[in-house]
Amino acid sequence: MLRLCTLVYLYAVCVSDGFPTGHLEGSVNDRPIIGMLTQEVVDDGMMRFGKTYIPASYVKYVESGGSRVMPIRLNQTLPEYEKIFKSINGMMFIGGAVDLETSDYARAAKAFYRLAVESNDAGDYFPLWGTCMGFQLLTVLVAGENLLSNTTAENVAFPLNLTVEATSSRMFESFPTDLMKALSQEDLTGNFHHYGVTEKTFRGNEKLQQFFSVLSTNIAENGVEFVSTIEGRKYPFYGVQWHPEVNRFQWDPDMQFPHSHNAVRVSSLLSEFFINEARKSLHHFDKPEEEEAALIYNYTPVYVGNFSGYEQCYFF
Repeated sequence: MLRLCTLVYLYAVCVSDGFPTGHLEGSVNDRPIIGMLTQEVVDDGMMRFGKTYIPASYVKYVESGGSRVMPIRLNQTLPEYEKIFKSINGMMFIGGAVDLETSDYARAAKAFYRLAVESNDAGDYFPLWGTCMGFQLLTVLVAGENLLSNTTAENVAFPLNLTVEATSSRMFESFPTDLMKALSQEDLTGNFHHYGVTEKTFRGNEKLQQFFSVLSTNIAENGVEFVSTIEGRKYPFYGVQWHPEVNRFQWDPDMQFPHSHNAVRVSSLLSEFFINEARKSLHHFDKPEEEEAALIYNYTPVYVGNFSGYEQCYFF
């Protein structure tokens, strides 16, 4: 097994000789790894398990698309994050509840965002994905300020109000016509947030408007229209204010988790889309042993379904 892993690494190094961590035209990495920042524990019921966590639903979501996950600890140094960045093939900013400007999570995310921008500018393909709070975080990082306001849509499923740009987007390119129609008519997207960026604010901010295409909007409980799906115009950065991972991996009967056939199709196609983006990155660990030690498989998820909306979480 070790010999096989070594051969894989030698091949990865050879095909990228002279451009060791970039994307070569036509090259594909079929062993992608997605980095996930751990979340700071704020729930009293979880504090006995650890200081940070990752809900297992995000891990399963990424794995179901054909990738593996590396949990990334907070409070590491910038050189440590730079080394990690050169070893992974994409980054997912997951949902949660932390300060998006001053928290340890925000500091770490800012470092990876900067590295991703610099990498893509240099022709080294590297995708980012933000879900819910991760979506909000991307807007803060791009705008350079917090533009969030009350857009409460708590425990409710919506169809998406798709924009004209959605039909020509990369994110929805593989969606068949019938599923795009269902996405705009059926309650396929679970929402669990109190804050977001209004459509008016988003369109009125030059940085956000130039950086992202708005693919969909929705109406909050207070009647305000908020932006719900975005993708980078130039960069492979994507954000959803809703939660595609819950459609397949969360089951609390008191929560509005869409589980219909079409809801599962949406979740599956988006997961596959993001991982296919990550396949364009040729970043890799220097040694097979380093890769094995970094992966989520070294940790055991804890059942938390008896006191939270999650089924399982990884704690660190």
